[in-house]
Amino acid sequence: MFARKIQVDVLDPAPPRPCPLAWLDSFAMRSFTGRSAFDDVLPAGEGQIEASFEVDVEALRADMEDWFTRKFGQGQPVKLRLSEIKHHSS
Repeated sequence: MFARKIQVDVLDPAPPRPCPLAWLDSFAMRSFTGRSAFDDVLPAGEGQIEASFEVDVEALRADMEDWFTRKFGQGQPVKLRLSEIKHHSS
């Protein structure tokens, strides 16, 4: 749907793993960031989102960490790594 594919990995709490799709869905469904750029983010599968070029990946990571820590962290901070998936041309 969007041009950028981004891998989302949960680093802490350990062990590192793809972010659960349920978490990504939860983040995408909420609408209280006040940042319209985040309207251009869609879960694409376990550990993957699609985003427009308007989305600042570092701001997205910070907001996702905050939301996941409060919603799923069970008292522990949730740390993420977001990395753009590069397309290989054949």
